[in-house]
Amino acid sequence: MQFQLTSDFIKNVEQLVAKKDGNKLRELLHELHFADIAELLEELSSDEATYLIKILESELTSEALMELDDDVREKILSRLSPKEIAQELTEMDTDDAADIIAELDEDIQEEVINKLDDEERVADIIELLKYDEDTAGGLMAKELVQVKETWTVAGCVREMRRQAENVTRVHSIYVTDKEGKLKGRLSLKDLLTASEKSKISEVYIPKVDYVTVHTEGEEVARIMQKYDLEAIPVVDEDGLLVGRITIDDIVDFIKEEADKDYQMAAGISSDVEADDSVWELTRARLPWLILGLFGGLGSVYIMKGFDEAIANYPILFFFTPLIAAMAGNVGVQSSAIIVQGLANDNVKGSLVNRLVKEVGLALINGTALSALVMLFGFIVGQDLLVSIAIAVSMLSVIIVAALIGTFVPIILDRRGIDPAIATGPFITTSNDIFGIFLFFYLSKIILGF
Repeated sequence: MQFQLTSDFIKNVEQLVAKKDGNKLRELLHELHFADIAELLEELSSDEATYLIKILESELTSEALMELDDDVREKILSRLSPKEIAQELTEMDTDDAADIIAELDEDIQEEVINKLDDEERVADIIELLKYDEDTAGGLMAKELVQVKETWTVAGCVREMRRQAENVTRVHSIYVTDKEGKLKGRLSLKDLLTASEKSKISEVYIPKVDYVTVHTEGEEVARIMQKYDLEAIPVVDEDGLLVGRITIDDIVDFIKEEADKDYQMAAGISSDVEADDSVWELTRARLPWLILGLFGGLGSVYIMKGFDEAIANYPILFFFTPLIAAMAGNVGVQSSAIIVQGLANDNVKGSLVNRLVKEVGLALINGTALSALVMLFGFIVGQDLLVSIAIAVSMLSVIIVAALIGTFVPIILDRRGIDPAIATGPFITTSNDIFGIFLFFYLSKIILGF
């Protein structure tokens, strides 16, 4: 039965923590999954959560720490000594340990590293810290099972048993040459059915998907998704096998990127949480609000330039919000589809084909919506020429908004800028300005003022 974290359970834990009853707490929590422990820690105060981390086995708490929200984990780590943090890192894979150390202040980082006993592990963590966190080098773990192509099957099995002691999950067995260059992968079935005296070079599979340490995280995710991989090996510039990335690591990366894109689409320029300081939240939101302000001021001056139109046809003024809204909505729809396609590497073909497709789609949608506007004008007894002006303007605005929403993300992506920026206030504001200008300009031509 799945564990359910109830208010009574949390209250019971809080009471035991208040009594400092470590024995009962260990008895109560020892069978829980680390994800359930993490959920519990996030419901407790920082001091209560830190107490649990200190009394429970590091084998359990180290996993729970990695499941925590970054802010919660930071508060707990700030209450642990360098020695206690090092004890938690000892039970983690090297990639997780490197992530934890990277979150610490530089002076604390050195103290924690000095508390780690395993020199080889320390060297691995320091190596991982050199890579950008959004590259394969920053995502990979050093733990893996690696065998030499010159070994016999019998010798390979003995060595695999030794290496597997340090690997939490064995997803794949990688084959290298004497220098450590990746040659292929080993099927467990082939290993079990081969003669003990056979060489690994006779049974391994030479075809293996891999990435380099500098491959971008998005590309790693795309490759693993395309080929349905549970793990992928990572090589350095010389082709030497240096680590592997597992599916759980890439899922975490995808989630973080999705959160960033969602915030950017909402007009938030940096990664923030709801409980961040007012200054941090203001700094993340204000730039886009300023952009929206200038966009609004631009729209005001555009309308001011058509004051004659408003004087002669005041009805146009009341349709301005409708035109601006349709421009923004269509632009956001188009950009969202393109941004999603770019993220999944589904946007292929020439820009001309994309242009034709978007124009065709905009014509269909625009014609349908313009017909509804004409119908509305007929029902309310609106002047036919005014209805035509509004309908033609809306059709034109929808076409332009769709093109802007399509091409801006593509252009940003080709220039190395995150295209998710084009799904937020940037695209809405620009389409509002273009939409209002087109509305009054085309209305001026049709109505002849």
